[in-house]
Amino acid sequence: MTRGELDLVLTERLRCERLRREHSAELAPMLLDPRVVRTLWPRDEPPTEQDVNSSTASHVGHWERYGFGLWLLRDRDTGGVVGRGGLQYTYVPGLNEVEAAWAIAPERWGQGLATELAQAAIVAAFNTLKLLQIVAVTLPDNIASRRVMEKTGFVYEREIEHAGLPHVLYVRTAGK
Repeated sequence: MTRGELDLVLTERLRCERLRREHSAELAPMLLDPRVVRTLWPRDEPPTEQDVNSSTASHVGHWERYGFGLWLLRDRDTGGVVGRGGLQYTYVPGLNEVEAAWAIAPERWGQGLATELAQAAIVAAFNTLKLLQIVAVTLPDNIASRRVMEKTGFVYEREIEHAGLPHVLYVRTAGK
């Protein structure tokens, strides 16, 4: 896989497409779902469609700057949107790393899609981008994401503050 090949990555069940501004409308139902908001949104008031548009634009900008970023996740059989995830730089005090990130549509939770996406992101990080280390972060009580991290070889490192909230930081090193 080369950097250009990161625009489209296929896994057994997922079609991972480079995130584009026009994907915002497809992602909005998932990103505005209260069950997803609890795991991703740092503010007290719920996100709006404008927030989704701004977030998508920011992720598109990440692709333009770095040549990698988050993907729109489609079910390979149906073409329906099942999530968003991939690799992105994460900046918090004392941390400037590439993060493996994911958000899966609640109706698809428990099907192993986050694990499948995390594994694709790991391959992209270490084999294509030749990174030495990546991280994953989540809220301390997000047991499902923590389980995905552990199943895919991430190791708990410490608690951090991210987006104004306590998070846990997991690390995955190349070759492990």
